[in-house]
Amino acid sequence: MDLPVDLSRSIDWKISSTTPVPAPPETVDAIAGLIASAQAGETGAFRQLVDLHQEPILRFCGHWLRNAEDAQEAAQDTFLRAWQALDCFENRGHFSHWLYRIALNVCRDRHKSKASRQRRATATLGGGESPLACHRPAPDEALARSGDLEKLQRGIHLLPERLRAVLILCAQEGLSHEECAEILHCSSRAVEGRLYRARKELLAWWNRVE
Repeated sequence: MDLPVDLSRSIDWKISSTTPVPAPPETVDAIAGLIASAQAGETGAFRQLVDLHQEPILRFCGHWLRNAEDAQEAAQDTFLRAWQALDCFENRGHFSHWLYRIALNVCRDRHKSKASRQRRATATLGGGESPLACHRPAPDEALARSGDLEKLQRGIHLLPERLRAVLILCAQEGLSHEECAEILHCSSRAVEGRLYRARKELLAWWNRVE
């Protein structure tokens, strides 16, 4: 099944600042109505859902993958999977949280696939630096003016997935611990613990690396 909207038509992703930008507010009745219409096959309703949520989803993918082209493709894949699985959404949670969960899985898959290709390429070349050490996407204008921001994004990217997820969702996407817990299927207390460890590990890394 093809996605009934071209996500690339209106998005230009750039790594944002560290200031949290919350996901778009959801009017429960309005979102529920759009979902019901989309589940009934109305592609226009799904286009509206995409328009409401494409910016935070693309931003999340950008924070996770640190590459504009990869983020664009991951966001497109997220909405494609959402469209294909829309009948499974039962309105028992926030639609945006469901999308974040799909986006997280998409980004994990893409990152693992890319890391695997990089390992094979390194083995073929007979060694060299590790893939993570080699992978440095070109910074945008804002990052070019601030080495600290580039360093921060690099440090976040090196965190274990469990810690990186809570840091991106809470610190960069501006979600609450409760919202993050719903997305990650864990408790708010678990989110608090992971967030503490993420910040602690990031600070330790920051102090080690010039």
